[in-house]
Amino acid sequence: MTTTRAAALTVGALLGPSLLVVPGLAAAVAGPASLLGWSALLALSGLLAWVFAVLGSRVRATGGSGVADYAAAGLGPRGGRAVGWAFLVGVVLGAPFVSLAGGSYVAAATGGGRDTALLAAGGLLLTAAGLTSAGARQSSAVQLVLVAVLLVVIVVAVVGSAPRLSLENWTPFAPHGTGSIARSSVVLMLSFVGWEVSASVAAQLRDPRRLPRVLGLAFAVTTVLYLGLAVSVVGVLGPRGGATALSGLLDVAVGRAGPVVAAVAAVVLTLAGINAYLSAAAELASRAWASAPRTVVQLAVLVAGAALLTLVGAGQLSLADVAGVPVALFLTVYLGCTASAVQQLEGPVRVAAAVAFAASLVVLVASGWAALGALLVVVVALVRPAPAGVGPSLPA
Repeated sequence: MTTTRAAALTVGALLGPSLLVVPGLAAAVAGPASLLGWSALLALSGLLAWVFAVLGSRVRATGGSGVADYAAAGLGPRGGRAVGWAFLVGVVLGAPFVSLAGGSYVAAATGGGRDTALLAAGGLLLTAAGLTSAGARQSSAVQLVLVAVLLVVIVVAVVGSAPRLSLENWTPFAPHGTGSIARSSVVLMLSFVGWEVSASVAAQLRDPRRLPRVLGLAFAVTTVLYLGLAVSVVGVLGPRGGATALSGLLDVAVGRAGPVVAAVAAVVLTLAGINAYLSAAAELASRAWASAPRTVVQLAVLVAGAALLTLVGAGQLSLADVAGVPVALFLTVYLGCTASAVQQLEGPVRVAAAVAFAASLVVLVASGWAALGALLVVVVALVRPAPAGVGPSLPA
C-alpha cells in the first residue's frame, strides 16, 4: 500500500459519519467555547498519532497487529484482552449512534421529525447488519472514493458558507459556563475515534517505517477540516446548528439542494462506516469465539440498536447520550494503548504517551456515568477466562 493511499484510509477512519453531527452537538453544548474543546482534542489527537506510529512499527516488527496486541505488548495478555473487549463493545454500541446520525439528516432533508429520524436510523442499521452478515466488504478503492466525497462536501459547506460568517454568533463565548467545555469534549471525542485503524494500516504497509509519515499526513488533513468545519458551524449557524449542522451549512452554501446532498452523503457514509467497523468486529469475534454464530456481532448490534432507538423515541435518551458509552469505551482503548506505550517506549515519545494517557483519562472522567459502563466491560474482560486455543489479545 502506498503512503498516499494509507493516509487517505486513515483520514476516512477519522472523518467518519460522526463528523456529520458532532460539530453541531458540541456547539449546542458549549457554544463558541466548543472551539477550545476542539483545540484540546486536536492536541491529544496529535499525540495519539505520534504514539500509534511508533507503537505500531514496534508491535508489527514482533508479529502483532490490532489494538489489543498494542496493549498486550506492554500490559500483558489480560490488558490486551480488556482493550479488545472495549473495542468490540464500543463498535456494537457505536453503530446505533452512527445510524441515528444518518437518520437525522434524512429527517432534515424530508422535513420529518424525530419519528422519521428513528425510522431511517433503524433502516440504516438493518441494512448495514444485513450487508455484513452476507459478507459484503468495502474495498480500499471504495473507501478512497467515500473519503473524496466527504472531503468535497465539507469543503463546499465551509467555503460556500464563509460569506455568512457573523461576529454576533461568537457572543456570549461560553453561554453555558466553562464546565460545558469539558462536556463538549466528550461529544467531540467521537470525531477523534479512528487512530486505532493505524494497526491495520501498519499491517498493510510494505515498509512499516512509513507509518509515521502516513499518520502525520492524516493528522494535518483532519486538523484543517475539523477546525474549518467547527468555525463555520459556530460563525454561520450559531445556536441554530444542532445535530444536522452540515445540512444547515450546505443550505447556506448551495441553497435548497444542500440538505438533500447532505442526506445522501450521510446515508452513504453511515452504511460505509457501520459496514467497515462491523466487518472488522465480526471477523475478530469469530476468531475469539469459534463456536459462536458468524452473525453474533450483527445480532448484538441489532439488539443494542433496538433498545437505544426505543429509549430515544421515548425521550429518555438524546443523541449525545447515545454517544456516551461508545466514547468511554474507545477512550478505554486509548488508555490501554498509551499505558502500554509508556511501558515500552523511551525518550520524548514516552512522554507523549504519558501526556496522552492523562488527557484521555480526564476526558473519560468527564464522560460521567458512561465511564462506569466502560469500567464494567473491562472488569468482565479481566475476570473472564480466555477461550481455549485463542490468543490472549483477541478480540482486537
